[in-house]
Amino acid sequence: RLTVLRILMSLSVVLRNSRKTECAAKQLLSRTMVRAAPFALSVRSVFLFRYWTAAVLLGGSLVVAQPAPDDAADHAASGAGALAGAGAAGWKVAEPAEIVAPAPPVQAPQDKRIFGVLPNYRTTESSIPFAPITAKQKFTIATKDSFDWPVYLVSGAFASLYQLDDSNPGFGQGLKGYARRYGTSYADQAIGNLMTEALVPSLLHEDPRYFRMATGRKWHRAGYAISRVMVTRTDRGNWRFNYSEWVGNGTATAISNLYYPDNRDFSDNAQKLCVQVATDAFSNVLKEFWPDLKQHVFHRHGAELSGEP
Repeated sequence: RLTVLRILMSLSVVLRNSRKTECAAKQLLSRTMVRAAPFALSVRSVFLFRYWTAAVLLGGSLVVAQPAPDDAADHAASGAGALAGAGAAGWKVAEPAEIVAPAPPVQAPQDKRIFGVLPNYRTTESSIPFAPITAKQKFTIATKDSFDWPVYLVSGAFASLYQLDDSNPGFGQGLKGYARRYGTSYADQAIGNLMTEALVPSLLHEDPRYFRMATGRKWHRAGYAISRVMVTRTDRGNWRFNYSEWVGNGTATAISNLYYPDNRDFSDNAQKLCVQVATDAFSNVLKEFWPDLKQHVFHRHGAELSGEP
């Protein structure tokens, strides 16, 4: 501070001297006209020199006024020492509060099998913040649903029903007819999974997963599960008509005409499409209530065996 004051005092003295010099020069110029032009130039030089000197001194004062890094460190050290002294004296020194971000909700691990058999790879909770999946993940889900071992058991069950109903008589009966019905039944499921869970959702940017409600009245949850064959989410998280379900299963039904010798008319194709969609709706109901059923039946049974109330 003393240095700044000294510089300012020097600046005022220079300014006063420059004013006196300018006044004396003007008086001398008015008394004599000899060499007027050069002297006028010198007066202008004095005038400019005054302001240049003032600017230099002012800039120097601002530079000197800046605290040095060592001074800042000393001030910080003195502040820390003051806080330490306050703590030693018994004063309570408030520490800065640490801001902790809330942890995002974590999804509980889903059972990969319903009743320990049926595949359950595309179920998620609606309470979890939405995060889209990539096209690769969609094809991974479709692959698991198409080549998991329970799919072969379900194909066998459908083939048995078709054998008893004698659907597609061109296949005949006996082991040969059952083998043909088994192959076509598996093809229906594999192609349907590929279309509804991978190919069409990737092209139309829809999410093939089932978003489980998990809470609410049972009838409301059942209606929600069935309605998911009509409504689905996009990759942006918005709800819209489930094109993947209907376009995908419709494409699979059209492809099935290549390997079914009979029942190729419009009514038969419409019936096959409705069977595919109804199967998916029933699957959604199982996905919605399976955790509740598992908790109510299996855990209760285990508690009874262990003797707990």
